Amino acid sequence: MPPRPRDITFHYSYVCKQGFDYALEYSKKNNIEFEYIGLLDADTVLEKNYFGKLLSELKKDNSLGIVSGGIYYDTDGKLSLEVTAKNLPRGTGRIWKKECFFETGGYQVEPSPDSISNIKALLRGWRLMQYTEVVQIQKRKTSAANGLWGGYLKNGWMAYYLGKNSFMALLNVLHLSVKSPYYTGIAYCWGYFSSVIRKEKKIQDPEVRAYYRNQGPGGLLSRISKNVSSNSRDIKEREQ
Repeated sequence: MPPRPRDITFHYSYVCKQGFDYALEYSKKNNIEFEYIGLLDADTVLEKNYFGKLLSELKKDNSLGIVSGGIYYDTDGKLSLEVTAKNLPRGTGRIWKKECFFETGGYQVEPSPDSISNIKALLRGWRLMQYTEVVQIQKRKTSAANGLWGGYLKNGWMAYYLGKNSFMALLNVLHLSVKSPYYTGIAYCWGYFSSVIRKEKKIQDPEVRAYYRNQGPGGLLSRISKNVSSNSRDIKEREQ
């Protein structure tokens, strides 16, 4: 494909879609049977037998549609988990069951295609899981490729584009503001509410818009509580 400026919204999903289409067409031409299909970003390093461990979980439970490991960061030889909801697989290092992939329309050329895939799978009765004991190490923080400020500004815009309601957006701001670096909450807030003020275009997919419009705050409040507890433990450890 021709080189283009980095873009984590439409162009990223377009590049991935080209890869999926190529793999599917290649399998069809060469009569290659498969049961699963996966995606791995180039900045992710996997533990030994990463995919084998996830495939064993998929084979144990027919209701599982999408799985991933947990994302960790290596800081001076110590691994730390990036805490997100355990029932939502991460974008990198994920595997779809073939039936789930096709039932949900494959890989969408939209911002945050992993979130869209998760939503469509849940709405069709599939179970999703992030197995945090299966380790993938991300070499840079999520949304940090062009600087955290720009990354979270874009995340705020993507939340608006996908149809997250304002209350949920504010909870996300709170969630980001209680963990370091604290300014990511401001960037996310500006990205979301500046889009509200400008009345920018939103995704047209009615399933995605309805899902976020009706989404409850319980899961996010749980994440905020976990981060506050984690920060308190870190402070106590430093004091000791």
